[in-house]
Amino acid sequence: MKFPQVHTLKQIATIISAKYIGDPDFPVEGMNEIHVVTHGDIVFVDHPKYYDKALNSAATIILINKEVPCPDGKALLISEDPFTDFNKLTEYFRPFQTVSGPISETSKIGKNTIVQPNVFIGNNVHIGDNCLIHSNVSIYDNAIIGNNVIIHAGTVLGADAFYYKTRPTGFDKLKSGGRVVIDNNVEIGACCTIDKGVSGDTFIGEGTKLDNLIQVGHDTIIGKNCLIASQVGIAGCVVIEDNVTVWGQVGMRSGIIVKKGGVLMGKAGITKSTKENTIYTGNPAMEARLKLKEYAAVRQLPEIIEKLK
Repeated sequence: MKFPQVHTLKQIATIISAKYIGDPDFPVEGMNEIHVVTHGDIVFVDHPKYYDKALNSAATIILINKEVPCPDGKALLISEDPFTDFNKLTEYFRPFQTVSGPISETSKIGKNTIVQPNVFIGNNVHIGDNCLIHSNVSIYDNAIIGNNVIIHAGTVLGADAFYYKTRPTGFDKLKSGGRVVIDNNVEIGACCTIDKGVSGDTFIGEGTKLDNLIQVGHDTIIGKNCLIASQVGIAGCVVIEDNVTVWGQVGMRSGIIVKKGGVLMGKAGITKSTKENTIYTGNPAMEARLKLKEYAAVRQLPEIIEKLK
C-alpha cells in the first residue's frame, strides 16, 4: 500500500508514538508485508527469528521491537508492539468509511456495464466497460475491476484477510488495507469469496475463469487463463502462474507457487510448490504418475502379505 503522499520518518513516528533511528526527513512512501515490500516501504517484525529477513528486505523502514544496528540506507521505528502499530498505520492511511447507499458516489462504473439489483459497491471502486455484475454481489472499498468481467450472484470481493496473532487474551486481528484487483475478461462464479490484501493486492489475471464456491485468500496472485473449479480453497499469499487448471475441492496452503501449465486433480492437497506443466493428485499431493504407481503398489500388498505367511 502506497501512501497518497510521501511522509517523513518523524511524521510516521509521531502517528504511532514510536522512537526512530535515522534522518527525521527520511522518506516513507508506503507500508507492506515482507513478501511484497519495495523501496520506501515500512515492514514490521516482532520476532528475532525474522529480524535479518526484514532488515535485509527491500523495505527501507523497519518497524521493530528491539533497537538493532541500522543498515545503510535504511531507518528504524522502535516499537513495543510492531503488530499493533502496523494496525494503527493501516487505520490511519486506509480507515473504514461508511457508504450511504448501495453504490458509493466515489465509485466509477464504465460504459455498457450492467449492475443488477441488490449489488453493493463500496468507496473508490473502479469497474471497467462491458461488465456484468449479477444480483447480491458485494464489492468492498478500493477494488479495481477491468473490462468484460462477469461476476455472478452472491460473490464477495474484498473481505478482510484471515490473519491473526495469538495473544494470552485471545486472537489479535491484523487489519486489512489492501485491495482486490481483477484484470480483463475474467469470470467469477456464484458465491465466491476473494479477500483483499493485508497491504498489497489480491490479483486475478486476464482471462481466468472461476467456478462457484471458491475461496481466494489475501495477497494471492492468480495468473492469466487459469481454470479453477468449484469448492477450491486457496490460502493467502499463494502464487498461481499462467494456464493452470485446478479441479474441484483442491486445497492450497499459504506461501506456495503453482507453476505455469500445471494441473491439480480433484481433492488434491497442495502443501508445497509444484513443477511446470505437471499433473498432481492425492493428499498430500505428488506427481500423478508417481502417485498412481504408489496406488498400484498398495493394491498388491494383500497378495504379498499372503505369500509371506
